[in-house]
Amino acid sequence: MFFHHVTKDFSAYVHGELSSEESRRFAEHIISCQRCRSKFEEIKLGIKFAEQLPRLTAPDHLWEEIENLRARQSVPVTQIVAPRRFISNWKPQLAGIAAVLLMAIGVGILWSYRTRPSTPVGPSWRVARLGGTPKIGSAGISNGGQLGVGQWLETDSTSKAEISVASIGQVQIDPNTRVRLVETQPTEHRLELARGKMSARIWAPPRLFFVDTPSAVAADLGCAYTLEVDDSGASLLRVTFGWVALELKDRESMVPSGAACQTRPGIGPGTPYFEDVSAAFRDALAQFDFGSDPATRKAALDQLLEEPAEARNTLTLWHLLSRVDGNERVRVYEKLASLWPPPKGVSREGILNLDQEMLERWKDNLAAGWAQRPLAPASLLDPLSRVKRFVRQMKHKIAD
Repeated sequence: MFFHHVTKDFSAYVHGELSSEESRRFAEHIISCQRCRSKFEEIKLGIKFAEQLPRLTAPDHLWEEIENLRARQSVPVTQIVAPRRFISNWKPQLAGIAAVLLMAIGVGILWSYRTRPSTPVGPSWRVARLGGTPKIGSAGISNGGQLGVGQWLETDSTSKAEISVASIGQVQIDPNTRVRLVETQPTEHRLELARGKMSARIWAPPRLFFVDTPSAVAADLGCAYTLEVDDSGASLLRVTFGWVALELKDRESMVPSGAACQTRPGIGPGTPYFEDVSAAFRDALAQFDFGSDPATRKAALDQLLEEPAEARNTLTLWHLLSRVDGNERVRVYEKLASLWPPPKGVSREGILNLDQEMLERWKDNLAAGWAQRPLAPASLLDPLSRVKRFVRQMKHKIAD
């Protein structure tokens, strides 16, 4: 289907020069085309290196030499001396005029700041009011506004808003929510969700959009999802389309469409599960992920492994392989293998030794079954209609 690569659009994409429709088409191609995705990752890496280069200031003597050279080439000496003598005679008067002007300017700036919403300096995202009076900083927005880097957007119990994430998607902000724009660069767009609920619809190459929470980071892999954070800092992720990675240090949970995952401060992401698992399975998983008593956690694992053999549990079991050790890992492996035998090239010994290549190969094979699960209602997926067909093709090729 793809005869034309998108390398010619790399520069326009990273500088935000493509329209939303063009950005969608670019992302669709990047998701499905390994060649273009590899080149795009190289571009992103180069930009990140460039951003880390130190900024140097030219030495003062360089400017003096430039001025002297310019004066010798184009300005007679007499034309330089006379104005200096004139300015010297008027120094007291000029100082008084300057003081009055500065005071007037200061009063004008203060009045403007207090009576009008602030306009961010530098990159910003457009915010649309969906209800009530959302606030950017301390200023309410009547119809729309601009959210700059470092600024907070806050909704009360009666207000909602929608953020346009550069040209790669939208984020809806529910009532009683507080979010901050952390960064918007060609290689990374990042929000912080301090509390409340947001719903994201993203059509971008993998790992371009991130959301920081008090207990994990959500890395978008081309998807639609909701993310909630309560007052304690715990969060709940629900994926309605595509994939999301929840990360904290060396702990990662891969959450596909139809699945959910909880997080806790100080612990990070728990183990993902499909939302149609039994209530007993879900409760036992919470005890295993976040319980502090070893005996309670062991009992919870026993309960998880005693659940009826159902393919929907393989998502959880695959993640548990790297979260237990010794004989417990053997038990998890045997349960998982009974539900979905490992593919060719994946050995029992390799999995028990947590061979990363084998684990990834088994996950890719398992994902073929996960991708057959019912997707979210069509009304939720309309904004991502162009991405649907490519995510289906990712059954054997989960995003990096």
